[in-house]
Amino acid sequence: MPELPEVETMRRGVAAAIGATITRVERPACRLKPIVVAPRIDVFRRRVTGRRIEAADRIGKRVSLRLDTGAAIVFEPRMTGLVLLAEPPDVEHLRFRLTLSGAEAEQLWFWDRRGLGSVRLVAPEQWDDLYGPGKLGPDALTIGLPQLQERLSTSRRAIKVALLDQRAVAGIGNLYASEILNVAQVHPALPCGRLTRNAWQRLHKAIRVVLEEAIHCEGSTLSDGTYRNALNDPGGYQNHHRVYDRAGQPCRSCGQGIVQRLVQAQRSTFYCRVCQSR
Repeated sequence: MPELPEVETMRRGVAAAIGATITRVERPACRLKPIVVAPRIDVFRRRVTGRRIEAADRIGKRVSLRLDTGAAIVFEPRMTGLVLLAEPPDVEHLRFRLTLSGAEAEQLWFWDRRGLGSVRLVAPEQWDDLYGPGKLGPDALTIGLPQLQERLSTSRRAIKVALLDQRAVAGIGNLYASEILNVAQVHPALPCGRLTRNAWQRLHKAIRVVLEEAIHCEGSTLSDGTYRNALNDPGGYQNHHRVYDRAGQPCRSCGQGIVQRLVQAQRSTFYCRVCQSR
């Protein structure tokens, strides 16, 4: 589930590790489905032990710790991964651990309940092949209106489906796409090519508004309780959702329509028929 607001919250949380030296690298024994750790743990350990963490960045829906060698440790949470500085929710789903010295943070954990996430050590020469412009679009927080239109306006896809394409715009996932389209007053099934100039302007503004609101609230912790920030505390934006997971309830944007649910690309979409009329 973690999307841009949740991952940005994780990134800000683990910034306490900047300046630390990595003293130990562990892949705890886990009887559950293993996550991807690349390269294999003995090579990983040899390459990062004794290295200094220079920066904590975000690439779309990933947290990156840049080292003094120029390489980066990239954590991809996918559905249920968490990057933590505090004790994890449990030890059963603990997948990776760094022991640190010389900074406020002494430990950094990667916890993943479903085992779909990954931890990769990426050399500078590998970066563009994995995360360059051909793999990820401009970040949703910084994309300009001309870029947004250029990347999506000629697509025949429904606008909700197109917003989930990480090669077009990086960071937006299923939850925030529904929220963004509601704020923009755009029907989720409307083909990209049918959006008016005014609709593109509303959409561009809504992307920034919704994502910044969610970051301020430290992301959304849904009913399964999985997502937590770096200190293992829940987010708060779930209390402000306008339409997401509110089928049958009043739309919080207009107060008149009842939230509807439809399925697009095998994902649930929530919208209001009144303020998101086609």
